[in-house]
Amino acid sequence: MPQVSCGVTPAPSLTLRVGMWDDSIASNLAARAAAHQQGDTGEELHAMDYLVYAYLQSGRDSEASQVILQLSALQNPNMGDFKSGYAATVMPIRYIVERHQWPQAERVSPPPPTALPQVLAIAEWARGLGFARDGHTEQADKQANILREIEDRLRVAGNAYWANQVSIMSREVLAWSAQAAGRFEEATSVLSSAADDEDGIEKLPATPGPVIPAREQLGELFIEQRNFSAASKAFNISLLNAPGRRGAIQGSALADHSSVQK
Repeated sequence: MPQVSCGVTPAPSLTLRVGMWDDSIASNLAARAAAHQQGDTGEELHAMDYLVYAYLQSGRDSEASQVILQLSALQNPNMGDFKSGYAATVMPIRYIVERHQWPQAERVSPPPPTALPQVLAIAEWARGLGFARDGHTEQADKQANILREIEDRLRVAGNAYWANQVSIMSREVLAWSAQAAGRFEEATSVLSSAADDEDGIEKLPATPGPVIPAREQLGELFIEQRNFSAASKAFNISLLNAPGRRGAIQGSALADHSSVQK
């Protein structure tokens, strides 16, 4: 694990990027308190999102839930501001999707109309993933079409970064829909292309990263297909890109155990 010099508080984004969850929690608690004192709702929401992420990765789900419940105490966050809109929208989605609560994912509500298209995409992606993972392929494919429409809007607006991210989201939904329909080769091909593209994109500092990395999802897909050696490889690559993620660690252990038992 990377070392931090004594007496220096590591930056919240740095601790998260290297999987130092306890340090990330401590630094984001401090950042949230400072933002609240200064009346900076955007920064407070930003720190809260990082807290939810770190709590979930360290298995402290109840504490993640408490942070999400505290969202209602924040007065009128500016949903048209990316930092505020993204954090307020993604926090409950993280809690649902990281814990594979697919029926709840299907019922995710869209953000207000003032939200930016890339923020709307997070909610549509969660719904699509929920439908696909629950085997509701027709609804999942409709959500993928909505995501492609959002991608087109972003490209027309010249926002290539988020257009590419939304393209990855739509392919994730399509891949899981293909898996549910029994089109296993198609599922693998589509999700592999999404993972390859995502691996090459630098994360924005305003976000902790994808809710579930595409490469980690690919490992989950291979588990379902009982291709345990491919699953183990996918999870290990994902952990290089996003160290310490609970889903990838657990997935890697399951793949290795299943490979031995096979």
